Amino acid sequence: MKRILSLIFLVLICKFTFAQRFHLGVFGGLAAYNGDLTDKIFPRKVTNGAIGITGNYEITDNFMLRAGFTFARVGGADRFSDDTVRQARNLNFETAITEFSLVGQYYLLNLYDNKFTPYAFAGLALYRFNPYTYSGSTQKVYLRPLGTEGQGIPGYGREYKLTQLAIPFGGGVKYAITNNLHLGLEGGLRVLFTDHLDDVSGNYADPADLLAYRSQLSVDLAYRGDELPGGAPTSPGKNAARGGSKYKDFYYFTGLHLTLRINNNNAWNGSGNSKSVRCPQVY
Repeated sequence: MKRILSLIFLVLICKFTFAQRFHLGVFGGLAAYNGDLTDKIFPRKVTNGAIGITGNYEITDNFMLRAGFTFARVGGADRFSDDTVRQARNLNFETAITEFSLVGQYYLLNLYDNKFTPYAFAGLALYRFNPYTYSGSTQKVYLRPLGTEGQGIPGYGREYKLTQLAIPFGGGVKYAITNNLHLGLEGGLRVLFTDHLDDVSGNYADPADLLAYRSQLSVDLAYRGDELPGGAPTSPGKNAARGGSKYKDFYYFTGLHLTLRINNNNAWNGSGNSKSVRCPQVY
């Protein structure tokens, strides 16, 4: 009986030790957003880059916990829209995004017995954004303090938070270059709980309120149709639709994710092949 219990204990310890391996990763690719200032997927003129690092903890050969830090930049502009109403509004924005995420990643096939496998991931992310635009051609102006839709002004909505939660999910295909070096081609979407990533969501504020509680710059950047040749000189007026709050904004990435396994336990067998390191089986 003691021998059986000892063997079971050995198997459990072995599983815990050898089935959990650490991988370091780097990510590089493209980033874009969808919302009130663009509804196209990876629009050519406002698609930017994304870079990131990851730490990956292998629970089993098919399941991994992945923590990641990603930096990206996204933006949108009415001038690139096919919608003439949006073109007449003439708004634009950009924002840097810094994101920390923790996801579970599942491989359909394990990469120690197969060269390729599809995979999927989902989890939780904390991200920070801060939308800005340019007044004229050079002056960078952050939009949140301007309250362009009256946020923070009596009679209007509250100011939106710049640090928020998101739900990341996605998937891809991963290739085992070696047992320790894996390359994935993946895409990931972030579901947001805000419609203000682009600073556009609801209705126009009264320009008089913006001027009284904010500044002339707030009035100027809340509506920019007057900057266009022949554009309407003033905003459509208080409570006229400026954006659409029914659907939240979202941002997304696609790119390559390269991971290197650090703790491969090769010292136990000297072969350089993790597949030769196996736990004893109990029958």
